[in-house]
Amino acid sequence: MKKKPLEQVQVPALRLHRRPNAPDRVDERALAGVAHVLYVLPPLADDGALDQVLPESPGRAALVASLARRRAAVDSLREAPVAVQAADGRLYAFVVVDAGRSIYERLSALRKAVMRLLEESPRRLAVLLLNPPAERAGIADMVSYVLQVNADDTRKAGAPGARKKPERLSAIDLFGAPQGSGEHGLLLARANRHARALIDLPPDVLTPRAYRAHLASLAREHGWTCEQYDRERLEKLGAGAFLAVARGSPHDDAAIVHLGYGARKAGRRIALVGKGICFDTGGHNLKTARYMHGMHQDMAGSAVALAILEWAQASGLDCRIDAWLALASNDISPTAYRQNEVVTALDGTRIEIVHTDAEGRMVLADTLALAARAEPDLIIDFATLTGSMVVALGNRMSGVFASEPALAHLAARAGEDSGERVAVMPWPEDYAEALESKVADIKQCTLEGEADHVLAACFLSRFRAKLPWVHVDLAAAQCKGGLGAVAADTTGFGVAWGAAFLSAWLGGEDGTTAAGTI
Repeated sequence: MKKKPLEQVQVPALRLHRRPNAPDRVDERALAGVAHVLYVLPPLADDGALDQVLPESPGRAALVASLARRRAAVDSLREAPVAVQAADGRLYAFVVVDAGRSIYERLSALRKAVMRLLEESPRRLAVLLLNPPAERAGIADMVSYVLQVNADDTRKAGAPGARKKPERLSAIDLFGAPQGSGEHGLLLARANRHARALIDLPPDVLTPRAYRAHLASLAREHGWTCEQYDRERLEKLGAGAFLAVARGSPHDDAAIVHLGYGARKAGRRIALVGKGICFDTGGHNLKTARYMHGMHQDMAGSAVALAILEWAQASGLDCRIDAWLALASNDISPTAYRQNEVVTALDGTRIEIVHTDAEGRMVLADTLALAARAEPDLIIDFATLTGSMVVALGNRMSGVFASEPALAHLAARAGEDSGERVAVMPWPEDYAEALESKVADIKQCTLEGEADHVLAACFLSRFRAKLPWVHVDLAAAQCKGGLGAVAADTTGFGVAWGAAFLSAWLGGEDGTTAAGTI
C-alpha cells in the first residue's frame, strides 16, 4: 500500500473509558491489570481532610508513609505532586488540582504528576477524580488533554529511520468523570500533537513541496477544499512580497496553500493565516550558526493554523474557516532577494527591502492580502515572527496585537481559559513612522531593530484591508523544559489558545462555549 505523505506525523488517539465506579470506592477488581494510577485531589488542609477524601488503600498508605518520611504536611501536595510505589507494586501519583488557581497552574501541576507515570511507558493508566463533583467534568478534560498531549515523543514515534516505535499510552480509565467529559481534551491534544509533529520534522523531510503534498492529502481525507497558489499563479496575481522570498528556493517549491472547512455561506467566516518558512537561513543577511539552529521550526505558525482547522472540524464548530498557509524557505542563492530592492505586493504596496531575515512579514503580507479578498469576519495570523517578542516576554507566553479593544479582551481571556498565556501588546500609531520609506510606500523593517515586534505588526496591518484582525507572535513556540500542559520543548503554543478564542468569539461577548476551554 502506498504511504501517505508524511505518514509519520499521524497521531494515534487514546481510548478513554469513563468508569461508573465512585472514585472513593474503587477496589482491586476495578484496577485489575493497571499498574499506574493517578489520584487527583482537592486542596487538603490537614491529615483529617485526607481521611475524608482518600479511602484506605495501598496507594493511600504509601502516600502517608512518603509524607512522614519527608516530614512533609499533606498541604505540601499543593506545591509539588508526589509519586510513590506501593506495597501492591503499583506506581501511584498524587496531585492537587485547586479550582482557585489559574488554568495554567492546574495544567502545570497535572503535567508534573503525569510525567512521573509516563516515564515508565505504561500502556494503560487509571485516573481517580476525587475533587467535588461539580469540578470533575473540567478536570476530566484537563487530565485527558495532558495525557494525550504527552503520550509519546512526537520526534521519535514513527520518525524516518526509526527501527522500533516506542511503547505508548493507549488507554485511560477515568473514575468519577461525568458522561461525555474528557473528549474535548483528547481532540484538542491530538491537534496540538499534530502541530508539534510537523514542527519537529527536519528540513530535509518537511520541505515546502512535501508540506504541500501532506496538506493535499489531509484535504482529501477530511473533505476540505484545497487550492495551491504556486509560483506561476502568484506571478500572475502580482504577489511580489511572497515571491521575493521564494526566489531563493527551487522553482516548484514555495506556494500559498488555501484550505477550507465548512459551508462557504456559513454565518461567521474566519481566516487563519500561518507563516510556513520551512527553513530560514536569513537569506543574504545570513544568520550565525547559533541563530540558524532550529530554523526548521520557523513554520510553527502554519502548523498551528492547520491544527486549529482540524480541531474545529472534529469539534463541529459552526462556521466557515479558511486557512491560508505561506509555505517557503528563506534560502541563499544568486536569485534570492537582497537589501535595497523594491518589490510590489499583491495589493499594490511597494516595499523597500531593508533586511532579508525579515522574510516572515514578507510572505505574510501577500497571504494576508489574499485572505482579505474574501472579506472574512475575522483574520487571525500565527507566526514565529520576531526575536524582539522573545526579548520582551521570554518563552513562557506569546504576544498578541488586536485591531480593536474587544478582540484584545477576547485574546487575553482565551489565554486564561486555555492555559496558553498571552500579553496584549501596545500598538501606538506613531510607531509606524519608523517604516516610512523615501523610495517606496513602506519599509519592510528598520536596521536598528528597536521594538521590531511592534513595527512588524504595523507593517502587517497594512495588508489586512482594515478587517478585524489579531496577530499572534509565537514567542512561546519553543520553551526549554516544557510549558503548561506540554512536557516537550516544542509546545504547540497557539492551538489551545486558538480553540478558546474562536469559541468565545463565536459565542458572543458574554460567554465562552464549553468546547473551547480546558
